[in-house]
Order: sequence, then C-alpha cells, then structure tokens
Amino acid sequence: MSVRRLAEENLQPSGFKFNRAMAAEAKKWIAKYPKGREQSAVIPLLMLAQEQEGWVTRAAIEHIAAMLGMPKIRVLEVATFYTQFQLQPVGTRAHVQVCGTTPCMLRGAEELKKVCQKKINRDPFALNSDGTLSWEEVECQGACVNAPMVMIGKDAYEDLTPERLEEIIDAFEAGKGDTITPGPQVDRVYSAPVGGPTTLLEEPAGKPARKAAAKPKAPAARTAKARPAAAKTAPARAGKAKAKAEPAVAAAPDDKNRPAAIKKPARPDDLKLISGVGPKIEGILHSLGIYTFKQVASWKKAEREWVDNYLKFKGRIERDDWVKQAKALAKGGVDEYVKVFGKKPR
Repeated sequence: MSVRRLAEENLQPSGFKFNRAMAAEAKKWIAKYPKGREQSAVIPLLMLAQEQEGWVTRAAIEHIAAMLGMPKIRVLEVATFYTQFQLQPVGTRAHVQVCGTTPCMLRGAEELKKVCQKKINRDPFALNSDGTLSWEEVECQGACVNAPMVMIGKDAYEDLTPERLEEIIDAFEAGKGDTITPGPQVDRVYSAPVGGPTTLLEEPAGKPARKAAAKPKAPAARTAKARPAAAKTAPARAGKAKAKAEPAVAAAPDDKNRPAAIKKPARPDDLKLISGVGPKIEGILHSLGIYTFKQVASWKKAEREWVDNYLKFKGRIERDDWVKQAKALAKGGVDEYVKVFGKKPR
C-alpha cells in the first residue's frame, strides 16, 4: 500500500469552513445517522469538503473532527486511507482520473495517459502552468464495458479516443467543461450496443398465439398519449406460413404527441451530426418522417418525451439537448454548432 500524507505546510490554508450550501448538506448527512452515531458521516463530510475546496486540507480535517466530536487522528486515518480523497492541491478546473485497469489498458488507456502528459503535465498530480488542470492514473472505476474512460469530478467520460480526450481537456481548460455531456462519447446508450440494439428487435413470429400477461397500469404521468403503442404481431395459424411482425416503428395513429412527419426531401439533413444520433437512430427517425434539423428544433416538451419514450432513451434527448443542437445546425450548420458548443459535432 502506498504511503499517503497531507500536503506540505506551505500549501495548507490557514482555515476551513463549509459554505452555506455545503453546511446544509453536511447537516443532512449527519441527520441520517442515529443519535450517538453521527461520526458515521465522516466520509460524506470529507467528500463535501473536497467538492468545495478541490482537495482535503488539514484545516478541513480539523473542522470535520470538531463537527462530529471525533479525535482529529480518526478523521486523518479515514482521509489518508481512501484514495478517493485528494490530499494535495489539484487542478482548479479539472482533475482527470485515467482508469488504467486491464479492460481500459487493453482498449487504449496508455494513449489517454500520454494525452494527459502532453496537455497537462508529464507527472501525475502535478499541476499545469496555470494551475487549472492535473491528472492521475486510478484503479477500476466500474465502466469496463465502455473502456477506456476517465473520471472528472463526479462524471465519467467513456468510449474515449485520444482525440476526444484532448477536446474534453481543452473544454475544461477554457472553463467550458459543462458543455461536454458525460457518459459514452460514441453512439451508444449507457452500456447498450454501439448503434442501438442488434437482436430481439421483433416479437417471435410463427408460434401459436397466446394471451399476454396482464400488465400493471402505468402511472398517471405516463399515459398512452406520452408513449407509442407497442408493436403487434399478426396471429399465427396452424398449417399456414409464418406471420410477420409489424414494423417496430408502428405507432398509434391518434397519438397527438407524435411529432409531425414530412415527406422525405431530396436531400435530408445529416441527423447524425446531433450528439446521440447514430446510423441506427437516424434510420428510426426517418421511419417516423423526421428528416431535418428544423423538425427536431421545433419539438415541444410533449413531442420530445414521445420520441424519448419511443427510443427508450430514458431522458437522453433532454440530457444531450437535441433541440439546442438542432437549432444551431439548422441556423448555420457546423460553423454555428462550433460557435454555440465550442466543438465540432460528431
């Protein structure tokens, strides 16, 4: 086990105090534990201190010890034991944690480390010239399927290439880290297959029809109007050819929240320029009569929810802000997108 010590005295601030927001969060955490067990909140409070200051200082340890009625040495033991706590100053805008465990290593983590050495500093934990960035190599962060990946703050950035990591680091250095959407940086939903599902896309055909099990009623907020009707399969009949399932894109004709479709134009827009849309998703959007950025840019909330439920995206359309992306692309193409988001669409 490596030896972990607090930063040198000349780097330590003279005092520490939670700001108003963090103090309120600290009280919430302490209240989660029974009377007499408040010291169990030591790890959450250390995390709050790190979130506020960027790292865990000696003054923060002493302040938390006083809050919880703990000996200072006990809080110090926790802070120095768990490697999630930074014990020296890190980049004020981003501290990049590169996963170097086997799956990420096999998928290119070494190249990501070289990017950090080139863009930040040759040595881990050393700050760049402006003090805004730092990096380190860490053990498994639990996103092996989406390797290679890095953590910045509380967010994971997955399926990385060296070029994409450079773009992310540049954005954080420019103070625009919030313009980068965490999660997979390729066309996949969470840890689903790249490009969307490739199997089990239809109900099995040619089998004797059977009654479907009764489904529980959906909550009031998710009525039939807010989501497409499930695709139905034609009933199979003994002695006849296998029945074909209806296309997966079938939707209730009376669904008022379904976005308006248009006739396919001679030159449809490249919807794949919208982050979150790959060839598979673009094909599904085309099947719904959606071909242009202007259409996507005009979607109201109910229409966005309809499409999100239809694609089973679980809120990804809002997280990736398809409407904002589409508005930029419709207004001025790639140049306008770069002006708005500070990077090229992919």
